[in-house]
Amino acid sequence: MAGTAQQIDAPPLGGPAGWISIALPAALVVWFASALPRVAAGEVVSWRMDWVPSLGVSLGLRLDGLSLTFVLLITGTGALIALYSQAYLRGHPHFARFAITLMAFMVGMLGLVLSDDLLALFVFWEITTVSSYLLIGFEAEKAEARRNALQALLVTGTGGLALLAGIALIGAATGTYAISELGGALRDHAFYPAIFALVAAGAFAKSAQVPLHFWLPNAMAAPTPVSAYLHSATMVKGGVYLLARLSPELGGTDLWLWTLTGFGGVTAVFASVMAIRQTDMKQVLAWTTLMALGTLVLLLGQGTDAALGAAMAFLLIHAFYKAALFMVAGLVDHGTGTRDLTALSGLGRSMPVTAVAAMLAAASMAGLPPFLGFIGKEAIYAAGLGGPLSLWVAGCAFAGAALMVAAGGIVGWTPFTGQPGRTPQAPHEGPAAMLAGPVVLAGLGLALGILPHLAEPLVAAATSAVAGREVETHLYLWHGINAPFLLSLATFATGWLLWYLHRGLRARLARAPMLADRAWDGLMDAVAAGAHGLTAAIQTGQLRRYTAVTFATLALVLAWTLWRGSLWPVWPELEGLRAKHWAVLVFILAGALIASVTSSRMTAIAALGAVGIGVALIFIIFGAPDVAITQLLVEVLQIVLVSVAMLKLPHLERPSARRIRGWDFVLATAIGAMVALVLLLVMEAPLNLDLTRFYEATSTPIAHGRNIVNVILVDFRALDTFGEITVVAVAAFAAFALLRGSGRRRGSGTGGDGA
Repeated sequence: MAGTAQQIDAPPLGGPAGWISIALPAALVVWFASALPRVAAGEVVSWRMDWVPSLGVSLGLRLDGLSLTFVLLITGTGALIALYSQAYLRGHPHFARFAITLMAFMVGMLGLVLSDDLLALFVFWEITTVSSYLLIGFEAEKAEARRNALQALLVTGTGGLALLAGIALIGAATGTYAISELGGALRDHAFYPAIFALVAAGAFAKSAQVPLHFWLPNAMAAPTPVSAYLHSATMVKGGVYLLARLSPELGGTDLWLWTLTGFGGVTAVFASVMAIRQTDMKQVLAWTTLMALGTLVLLLGQGTDAALGAAMAFLLIHAFYKAALFMVAGLVDHGTGTRDLTALSGLGRSMPVTAVAAMLAAASMAGLPPFLGFIGKEAIYAAGLGGPLSLWVAGCAFAGAALMVAAGGIVGWTPFTGQPGRTPQAPHEGPAAMLAGPVVLAGLGLALGILPHLAEPLVAAATSAVAGREVETHLYLWHGINAPFLLSLATFATGWLLWYLHRGLRARLARAPMLADRAWDGLMDAVAAGAHGLTAAIQTGQLRRYTAVTFATLALVLAWTLWRGSLWPVWPELEGLRAKHWAVLVFILAGALIASVTSSRMTAIAALGAVGIGVALIFIIFGAPDVAITQLLVEVLQIVLVSVAMLKLPHLERPSARRIRGWDFVLATAIGAMVALVLLLVMEAPLNLDLTRFYEATSTPIAHGRNIVNVILVDFRALDTFGEITVVAVAAFAAFALLRGSGRRRGSGTGGDGA
């Protein structure tokens, strides 16, 4: 509730953050609503600009029936919830942060549903993921909020990674990331099963389909305005939007039909049953949101015109009644100090406006006439009875709808009727700013149910956009006495019976363990234990272990790559080598051999310096004296610094086991052999001299220098050189500080290893 943080004096409408968060979505909903006549007439408004031309990536926006439906829900409910928020969180010291994050989420959702480019869609998808994480964990002082926010981030973020992989495959299969240019070629492509699996995984994680459902009820740790906005009307429908948007490209196959129909149906029924189990008003609404998401996926899986029309109508209906009921839950919490349904009753006397809004919204959720929810339920039944897998679809729809009647009674009738219950504080009505949202949205559910032709153009345009062709969609309050109507009567009777028996059912269902949460906590504990064990194994504090693991991994990767690719170089010709070349080779080998067999660290350091000097001699022989000078300076500096440091460090016991030196020899030989083979393979490949010719041709006329190496370092790669100089300077200061500090703290045991 809003009173968890220390209250401060609140300016009107929450100050600039408050009124901007209200005015911006209100202005946007008016602006986008003005496009409804054009979109309803079949026009698609699009805009595109180059984003990363070298990769063929552009930023495209597209406004059609589907995106307009989502945009109006995002901005319309956003304006009402922003108004609600400034009253609900009035005086909260971090309200400005809340409002800014909420607006960031709104921008992310708008970008997601308007994007005509899959990569841009993914960017906005992740913006909603991150901003929802911040909003769920808004009350960061609570361990529950932190835990549940992280859970939502990991589940939806992992789904986002799957979606990114699917987008990459779509680009590889079609050569474009523009949704409007995909051309329906994906269904026949060899990548189709993988693309569908990855896209479905991303959508299921975002829209909380079983078995990835558990994060959404836990996200109710967020403040109520967040629940009303993110987890009923917008974010959780992001996955549904993705499936609907890609339905013309990925739909129409058996894989699509069975996967979406199966997961959607299971989610709808399971979530409806779990809703009856809950005693917290927000938890009941969270589980009924899962039911709605499952129903939407179920209908999209069918893919018939009737099913798509029912899905788009239900999308609109659910946003109205669910956002209203979430705000009602906040009003009840605000007015009574609790959301516990076992303690709530008789609130209608002291909270009459809230009670009316709750009953209207709950009636729409239950699908009672003459509400818009009744029209949507009839459309769902008609689609289920007339499409593929009709027995499964109609059965799941009936079970979900009957349980929704019971859930509607639990949250919209029981708390407001009967004798007043015992609540932590005397019930009182909420402020007008908090009442406006639920009253408007619940009233829309009733008004559009009586006048469904007002919503018909938007639903028809959205259905046509999902189908990829013109589809006639009609909304009627009365279809006559037919199979859907008879199913509705059975739904009301069954739902009323479930509501009447819900207390006993709740007690029985409460005995079932919450396996998903237990599994998640077990997984997180296993990850933490694994990380602890891995850290203990590799982060030993021994430099020998770190270098051994690094070089052993490199040697194995190189060996595996060479073996898998049968990449074996031709032995190089040695006839061209002269005495000076052999002399340098012997010099380098001698230094390496001495470093490997000596028992003195100081001798080993000097021997390694000799190897470096040998490399410098190679540079001199092959005409690179400036590089040789640099190499010599580095070697001398390294020997001096390390030697001085070791002389000032305390004595360190040296491992004396010969087997360690033996493994060092094996490892050094392996890494040396692998690197040598790779270099020989590189030498066999034809050398591309385009860059060389560019530098030769441009060094003098552009950079006015004849020494090409200097020109490259100073002109063409000036920033790189500056960075390298900075690194060297920082290292020099660090070495100076280390040596100076060591000199001041010299102990009795100096001399390193007695060299």
